[in-house]
Amino acid sequence: MKKNALLLGLIYCGWLTAQQVNFEEYDLPNGLHVILHQDNSVPIVTTSVLYHVGSKDENPERTGFAHFFEHLLFEGTKNIEKGKWFQIVTANGGSNNAYTTDDFTYYYENFPSNNLKLGLWMESERMLHPVIDQKGVDTQNEVVKEEKRLSYDNSPYGKWEEMVKANLFKVHPYKQTTIGEMAHLDAATLEEFRAFNKKYYIPNNAVLTVAGDLDIAETKQWIADYFGSIPPGTAIERSFPKEEPIQTTIRAEAFDPNIQVPALFMAYRTPGRNTRVARVLNMISTYLSQGKSSKLYKKLVDKKKMALEVAAFNIDNEDYGTYVVLALPMGETSLETLTAEMSNEVEKIQTELISEKDYQKLQNQFESNFVNSNSSIEGIANSLAEYYTFYGNTNLINTELETYRSITREEIRKVAQSYLQSNQRLELHYLPKSQKE
Repeated sequence: MKKNALLLGLIYCGWLTAQQVNFEEYDLPNGLHVILHQDNSVPIVTTSVLYHVGSKDENPERTGFAHFFEHLLFEGTKNIEKGKWFQIVTANGGSNNAYTTDDFTYYYENFPSNNLKLGLWMESERMLHPVIDQKGVDTQNEVVKEEKRLSYDNSPYGKWEEMVKANLFKVHPYKQTTIGEMAHLDAATLEEFRAFNKKYYIPNNAVLTVAGDLDIAETKQWIADYFGSIPPGTAIERSFPKEEPIQTTIRAEAFDPNIQVPALFMAYRTPGRNTRVARVLNMISTYLSQGKSSKLYKKLVDKKKMALEVAAFNIDNEDYGTYVVLALPMGETSLETLTAEMSNEVEKIQTELISEKDYQKLQNQFESNFVNSNSSIEGIANSLAEYYTFYGNTNLINTELETYRSITREEIRKVAQSYLQSNQRLELHYLPKSQKE
C-alpha cells in the first residue's frame, strides 16, 4: 500500500491522533502574555501577536478601524522606514501576513530560525513605535477602498455576510462589518486613529506567541529586551448590549448586481465560541455539508439535482455565533423549495439520532481536521494564541479533541432542537439586482 493511502486509512479508522504540543507561558510586568512552543525538528520559527481588538470594538460611527489598522501598522515605525517592512522580511528569507475578525487582529512572521531575533524586534517596533501620520492614513485609506471594491462591492455574493449580520443582530456590534464604512474612514481625524492605537495596541491587550526552532532561555531574554520596556495601556473594559432571542422567523431580501444565480441563506444566532454548544454546532455543520457524502450535498446536489452548491458552517465569534446554512439553486428550483428541503434535513437531526455509522464518520472527520489544523508551526502558534485569548485555557490545544470526542448523538439532537428551530432564524433571499422591482 502506498504511504499516502496508508495515512488516509489510518485517519478514517480513527487511529491518527494529535501529538502533544508542549508550551510555556508567562506574563511580562506590562501585561503582555507570552506563549513559547519549542519544536527543533525544522529550522523555522513563527512569531505572532494577537491583539484583542476587532470590528466589535469600534465606534459605530467609525467602523472599519480595526481592519484599517491591520494595514496601517505595516506602514513603518520609528526605526523601520516607511514601505520597508515587507522588504526586510523577504530579504531575510521570511514571509508575513495579518488578518482581522470581529474579535481580534492577528499579525505573524515566519522566518528561518536564525532570524527569530529580527521577528521579535519587528513586532516590538509595531507595538512601541508605529508611525501614524496623515500620509500613512491617506495611503492605506486608498488600499482599503480598493480591497472593498474588489472583495465586497464588485465580487459575486460579496455582501452576503454584511446582509446576514445586519438582519441577525439589532443592538450588538456584530451587526457591523469588518471592512467597515468608507465614509467613516474618510471622516476620521488623525487624532482618532492615534487614540484607537493608544487604546488597543498595547501589551496588556495582546498575546505574543513564538513557536518553532528556538532556544527557550535565549528567546525569553530577547522578549524581555524588546517588549519589557513597552508601557502598558489603560485596562480595557467591554460591555456590549445583549440581543433579545429571535422568536419569529426573520425574512429578508438583498440584491447583488454581480450575480445571476440567487442564493438562500438560513442563519441562526447561537452561543459564543467558548461554549459546548458551539462545538456541537461545528459537528452538525460537518455532518450536513462536509464532503460529497454529507447529507445536504448528497441529497440536494448529487441525488435531486436541486442545488449547485450547499454549505453549513458556524461563525463562532466571542459573544455570539452565527450558524449559516446556504444553497445556490439549480435550474428552475425555487428558493422556497430549497428552504423546505434544507429544513427537512435539519428537522431530522432534531427528531432522530444520527446513525452510529455517521457518528463514527463524524468523529473521524473531526480528528483529521484537528490534526491538520495543528500540523504546521504557523498553525500551532495561531491555535495557542486563540485558545488563551478566547477560552482562557491554552492547553486546549491538547485537550480540545477530547471535548469533541465526548459529544454524543443525543447531545447533537438536543442542540439542534434548542438552537436550530425555524422560528429562530433569518431566511435571506440573496437575489440578482435584475430581480428587484
